[in-house]
Amino acid sequence: MIAIGEKQFETRSWLTNYRGKIAIHAAKKVDTEMCETEPIRSILTQHGYKVDNLPMGSVVAIATLADCLLVKETNDKEKVAYLSALGRVTEVRGIEYDFGWYEAGRYAWEMTDRKQIDPVPAKGYQRLWEWYNNSVGGVGL
Repeated sequence: MIAIGEKQFETRSWLTNYRGKIAIHAAKKVDTEMCETEPIRSILTQHGYKVDNLPMGSVVAIATLADCLLVKETNDKEKVAYLSALGRVTEVRGIEYDFGWYEAGRYAWEMTDRKQIDPVPAKGYQRLWEWYNNSVGGVGL
């Protein structure tokens, strides 16, 4: 969802101090059940994707990891989360909320300057990892 511009925050259980260019990696296996649920199915369709043509096991976009915000408060009933970093408070609602795990104490990694690229096969790893190729390089997620 980050690669196609439908999501700005990646939620994680851990904080990172890394800021800068980051490669967005698609896992080598797809959760077909999840891809058939709404609103995921409709959004993928809008971008020309179905479960059988998703790029897997590849870097699919480059972005800038601009900030890492703490999830301070969440209201599941209203589907809203409040994120905080260095006096800055950001509110997350709607689809963005649906596409993350916004539980108090988790982190939301803010991605900016996203650029989708033709898939480049790459082995992904847990946590952050280094990734380089001839045209684009950086840290992978």
